[in-house]
Amino acid sequence: MNAAQLLIRCLENEGVEYVFGIPGEENLAIMDALLDSPIRFVATRHEQGAAFMADVYGRLTRRAGVCLATLGPGATNLVTGVADANMDRAPLVAIAGQASTRRLHKESHQVLNLVNLFAPITKYAAQILEPETVNEIVRKAFKLAQIEKPGACFIDFPENLASSPVTAEPLKVQASSALRPTPAQVMTSARVIAEAHFPVIMAGNGVIRGRGTEALVAFAERLNIPVATTFMAKGAIPASHPLSLGTVGLQAHDYISCGFDRADVIICVGYDIVEYPPALWHPGGDRKIVHIDQRPAEVDAHYILAAGALGDYTVTLPAIAAEVPHPKPARFAQLHEIIRHELAVHRADPGFPVKPQRIVADLREALGPDDVVICDVGAHKLWMARLYGAERPNTCIISNGFASMGIAVPGAVAASLALPGRKVVAVTGDGGFLMNSQEIETAMRLKCALVILIWNDSSYGLIEWKQRQHYGRFGHVRFTNPDFVRYADSFGAQGFRVERAEDLLPILRKALATPTVTLIDCPVDYRENMRLTEDLGQMICPA
Repeated sequence: MNAAQLLIRCLENEGVEYVFGIPGEENLAIMDALLDSPIRFVATRHEQGAAFMADVYGRLTRRAGVCLATLGPGATNLVTGVADANMDRAPLVAIAGQASTRRLHKESHQVLNLVNLFAPITKYAAQILEPETVNEIVRKAFKLAQIEKPGACFIDFPENLASSPVTAEPLKVQASSALRPTPAQVMTSARVIAEAHFPVIMAGNGVIRGRGTEALVAFAERLNIPVATTFMAKGAIPASHPLSLGTVGLQAHDYISCGFDRADVIICVGYDIVEYPPALWHPGGDRKIVHIDQRPAEVDAHYILAAGALGDYTVTLPAIAAEVPHPKPARFAQLHEIIRHELAVHRADPGFPVKPQRIVADLREALGPDDVVICDVGAHKLWMARLYGAERPNTCIISNGFASMGIAVPGAVAASLALPGRKVVAVTGDGGFLMNSQEIETAMRLKCALVILIWNDSSYGLIEWKQRQHYGRFGHVRFTNPDFVRYADSFGAQGFRVERAEDLLPILRKALATPTVTLIDCPVDYRENMRLTEDLGQMICPA
């Protein structure tokens, strides 16, 4: 056995099903070893696509997704997707071939210090210097990638070591035991909550990663406390639940922000500071914060805790609830109804181009509660985060830590592999779509059934929105697009163009029923962006 074969045996030992990537000269030994492995190699059309696939696969399965590149430009093409996984807390292990150790000490063709390059954007970055260390480095990379808070790890594998003989074996995979809160943490948290007059829960993605969503809903119901979720925690409580306040995270002062304005205690469950800075929802620093998580709180001047409890959510949340003597009086019911009414505005508007509100409403109607949406980054992301009602965890995937454009199409490919039998839709703007549209070929080759819904405005719409908001004018954001229907056809995929607002829903239903890749070109009326800004600017809080 050589070191490359040991690497693949170690990946098998970690339960790896797919490796996403592109072969190169410096990873030839790894590619050869994969031929004798049950692990399926998915050849992508760009390394960034491979990293995004590993990123989304990791989010959906809670097991590290794996991407592979060669040295130099192959490795640097992984950077954006690896950084996205790391900041969005998705478990990922990236592996890159490297030049022979005999030329790493000098200027040499395509050679970069990849460990130094990846160290700032990963939890762990290491170069294999001896064949016998392969098993330890792989085990450490997967362990660190998958423990809370999960993220990305990187392995650099010089080509001469990959072919070296080795006798080591994969190391046993050992799961870490779940933490339990101390009695003092439980009692202090319960006391702060019991004394609250207007408590609000803010749920973050950590409660989804920690499989604590059922415990969260039971906690909210037991204490009668409303729940808002961050972008990446959509579905932690069903959107239809009477205690759901929807999604927080817009920088504008939205209806949900009124609940935080009135709250005297904010209970943060699995909240991650990278998504929604405390200065935006706690500017005065005068509310009491209860931090319920698996990890200690980040240091922030606007996030000073009154109490905190660390441990498994399924233990911590019921323990705290049991110590609060009485449920809270009904609060914010009016706000809940106003939010539900506001979400329904324009859902049947016949205007064309199609209003964002109608696009989201039709998409929600076409999909089942367990179907999955992978949302790209742009103006459409804000509309999806604000309006799309997720009923289950991990059914609306939004990148909101690193927030990378271009994630939707490769992410949808990964979702279709990770969750066979589920309907999958990539929701993307025309800008983000063309950043990784080449992965349509990968999807077709893999016989994936997925839908790509393009919100077409021939502009970098989010930037135009910000320009108009701050300067009253815009520039350098407009562009032209190809004929997206013919573009889909060139890959052998199916393509539709929405010509009337009332056509969108039947097209979506037809696309979702077709076992192939379907692209839908939907013109969007982004005049609604500034209308939303104006409406929120004039809003009087009803809570």
